[in-house]
Amino acid sequence: MAIATMTTLPISLFPFLLLIPAFYFSICDANSNILCIQSEREALLKFKNDLTDPSNRLSSWVEGGDCCKWIGVVCHNSTGHVNQLHLAAPPLSPSALGGKINPSLLELKHLNSLDLSYNSFSSIHIPKFFGLLESLTYLNLSCAQFQGAIPHNLGNLSKLQYLDLGGNDHEQKSLQWVSGLYSLQHLDLSGADLSKATDWVQMTHLFISVNSTNSLIVLDLSGNSFSSVPKSIFSLHGLVSIDLRFNYLDGPIPDYFGNISFLEVLDLTSSNLNSSIPNSLYGLNRLQFLSLSNNELQGTISSAIGNLSSVTHLDLSSNYMLEGRKSIKWSNSMVSRGAVIFEVI
Repeated sequence: MAIATMTTLPISLFPFLLLIPAFYFSICDANSNILCIQSEREALLKFKNDLTDPSNRLSSWVEGGDCCKWIGVVCHNSTGHVNQLHLAAPPLSPSALGGKINPSLLELKHLNSLDLSYNSFSSIHIPKFFGLLESLTYLNLSCAQFQGAIPHNLGNLSKLQYLDLGGNDHEQKSLQWVSGLYSLQHLDLSGADLSKATDWVQMTHLFISVNSTNSLIVLDLSGNSFSSVPKSIFSLHGLVSIDLRFNYLDGPIPDYFGNISFLEVLDLTSSNLNSSIPNSLYGLNRLQFLSLSNNELQGTISSAIGNLSSVTHLDLSSNYMLEGRKSIKWSNSMVSRGAVIFEVI
């Protein structure tokens, strides 16, 4: 769950979009020649019966109907098993689902994608039984108004590649559970209030030890009230995107960012950062998106910033006093590609 939309998307992240469910392109065509499995239809109807549906979004979910043709349901094109449920509500929509989440979802043994984002589950916690949905590779519960601690048994989802819990009312004191997500590529815990988590170092070392391929490429920890960047993050050398916006980092930009050589997106907007821009950032030659806006940075901008030849979006605006920008010679490749450069205001 990104707090604000970026204007550019790194090329290397496009293959990762294949993880995003096909619901947004076509569901009906994919299910046109498939018949629903009765036990799975019954499980879905039990699930529906415990939901509130003010706009009757699930009106197609009826007894005796073909569940493979129901809105939000995707079945496997040869077995007929339900393998995707896409029930996200449009942001700020009055059609958000609510109520309770029935454990009948456990009957969907082949479910690999579940999206309940932007709904209104304002009185409940994330169900613990979600940790038993062993086939899940994609789980999006962002901005769905879940409350309370994130259940530790989500760490049992060893096949999970995409996890977005951002924008909910969580307060998390332990991140031990993350170490069990062996296949994780995208982790969004934005706004989850991780400032009280005491096991960052332990969690990250465990995560690296079981995840030797460094598969994690996207990490969003924006809006978490951090007073400093957890140093253990800098051991995740495979990261391509780091979002730490809207924290209270209150210090200089850590040099350690320069160790993450694959980094293409770095967003440190509105994070109370001060001092100067470290030279280590200028060596990130894959960097495409860099925002340091709305901090208290000062000093002279090194001319080396003009060598960031891959950058398409650079925002240094709304800082204290940054000097030297008039002497910067932006690389020809940046100019020829029409890089969006927001200079100091």
